[in-house]
Amino acid sequence: MVRSGAFHFYIPLAGVVLVLIGSGLLAAEVRSEDDVTPDFRTAVVQRKLMPTVYVAEAVIEAVQQATLAAETTGRIKQIMFDVDDVVVKGALLLRFTDKQQRAGLARAEANLKAAVARQREAHAEYDRMTSVYAKKLVARAALDKAIADFKAANERVKAGEADVKQAREQLEYTMVRAPYGGIVTQRHVSVGERVRPGTALMTGYSLAKLRATASVPQSLVEAVRRHGRVSIYLDSTPDSPRLESDKLTVYPYADPASHSFTVRVALTPAAQGYYPGMFAKAEFVVGERSRLLAPAAAVVHRGEVTAVYVVDKNGDIGFRAVRLGEVFPGGQREVLAGLDEGEQVALNPVAAGVRLKQQRINN
Repeated sequence: MVRSGAFHFYIPLAGVVLVLIGSGLLAAEVRSEDDVTPDFRTAVVQRKLMPTVYVAEAVIEAVQQATLAAETTGRIKQIMFDVDDVVVKGALLLRFTDKQQRAGLARAEANLKAAVARQREAHAEYDRMTSVYAKKLVARAALDKAIADFKAANERVKAGEADVKQAREQLEYTMVRAPYGGIVTQRHVSVGERVRPGTALMTGYSLAKLRATASVPQSLVEAVRRHGRVSIYLDSTPDSPRLESDKLTVYPYADPASHSFTVRVALTPAAQGYYPGMFAKAEFVVGERSRLLAPAAAVVHRGEVTAVYVVDKNGDIGFRAVRLGEVFPGGQREVLAGLDEGEQVALNPVAAGVRLKQQRINN
């Protein structure tokens, strides 16, 4: 109860408390809205010449991929690597039994030693006959025979050296080595299995060099050849990392069934996260067209409405619906309707929304 002169006023205390609390909340809300103002920046809507692209499905392939086959006869003695193992260039992958190859090498080396001994003997006879013939003590026929024997001995030495080289290669074939660094994807033999030349042993590929293969329609193949640029990516989101390449190989013939041309794209060595067999997208540049672009950061979605906050020359803010087109790398969106070239849009929709609310209150 409150006394005022001769009159008595009865004011419910609970109502006073509620009014005061409500006023405090309202004041706090207004202060928080005024004090916490996000960064407010704008960008100019510009028209630029942007590429027109054709998007095709692509498959990632390894440039270096092979199946190693046996080059000699033998039995598998030891296997050093298995599927999913990483190997370096020249690493020993598996070994054969090599008794037969070592025996062949020993026989070839013995034959070479005998040929060298006969060569020395023939050389000595040739020197002796040359000296005697110079003194006219023997007939020309004897000298010719010494010359022929010396030449034959030289040829036998060459044949012996070739046999030794071949025998050493056969022995080397019992030790299968990696032709390049990579990953083992398949193992076709087991320890104790007998193999012969041509038997598949191991399959693998290298991640050092990758490429993408895609198909391009007949109507666009000339444009693809002319521009020679493509972008490869795994995910179609705007922020997805892309690999740009200008190393294209267009097959000189079309598929009779689909009438499309196969195009191979060499990827850069920094193709992290790409593996053979993966599905990807290839954007081939086939032309250029002028487009009106706005930053993707300025676009907001309110229910089913896509809009931007437009800032005029006086600094007033308006909320305007737009119709958007393609997404371009670098955070740019094509504007099909709703904006004109030269207009400014707010890059922070939250800050623009706060200012628009304040603008409406002030007006």
